[in-house]
Amino acid sequence: MTANATAPTASAAAAIASMTGFARASGSAGTTHWTVEIKSVNGRTLEVRTRMPSGFDAVEAAARTEIARTIKRGNVNLNLTVTRTASAAPVRLNREMLEQVIRIAREIEGAGAAPPRIDALLSVRGIIESEEVQPSEEEQAALESAVGRSVTEAVAALAAARLSEGGHLAAILEGHLETIARLTDAAAGTAALQPDALRARLRQQVQALLESVPALPEERLAQEAALLIAKADVREELDRLRAHIAQARGLLREGGAVGRRLDFLCQEFNREANTLCSKSADVELTRIGLDLKATIEQFREQIQNVE
Repeated sequence: MTANATAPTASAAAAIASMTGFARASGSAGTTHWTVEIKSVNGRTLEVRTRMPSGFDAVEAAARTEIARTIKRGNVNLNLTVTRTASAAPVRLNREMLEQVIRIAREIEGAGAAPPRIDALLSVRGIIESEEVQPSEEEQAALESAVGRSVTEAVAALAAARLSEGGHLAAILEGHLETIARLTDAAAGTAALQPDALRARLRQQVQALLESVPALPEERLAQEAALLIAKADVREELDRLRAHIAQARGLLREGGAVGRRLDFLCQEFNREANTLCSKSADVELTRIGLDLKATIEQFREQIQNVE
């Protein structure tokens, strides 16, 4: 028996896996040849579909178990094709039927017809029967075992392909996190967040409240001033963004099936970026906030392919 599997080589440094991949394994035993093809695409959970010839139920059950053990998320399709090379099957002469045909031929011959030729007699359907050789239980069990090994090879090759693609994904995600960190630092360094600028802006807004007609009560004025201070201060949002960046980097280092947790972090990233933009009264800070939102969306799109 021979078997071989082909798939991209997995990167040794890959920590996360992509949900897309393809692999193939093939083998042969005597006159029987088979090919296993398996591919996976994005999915919220693990969903496995198989297509196999009849008589390979045990192989299908083992394949589902192996896939569930190796892959945690994605839509997986496995297809098994089995072909048998035509061989010289033994033939049997149906003597009973031949005697009946000869008897009929002699009756016709007695009526003046030409005697039948041997090739004409043998061409009558049913005279010569080919016997289909069925494999023994031992042979079928050996075949299923060999096909099962090819299935295991294909699943392993698919996992390697997903890890290889995951290595590329990790590099892209790290790049997006670096951009988010840089924009967060830029937001913290804008002139609008410097103490002098904040005080000047607050003084101007409080002065406008003092000059309002009718004049605001002192208690209401204090409330409005407190609201202005809270609205101008985005340090809490920036601190949370930095915490989310650290958590995302930790998940990428951890590896494994972290796609869902990264997707949840994206929602948190978006929440802070939206709040930053809504609090901003500065053109430069607003521009940074919009750049943050665009980068976070790119990060989210890539995460949809992480296991």
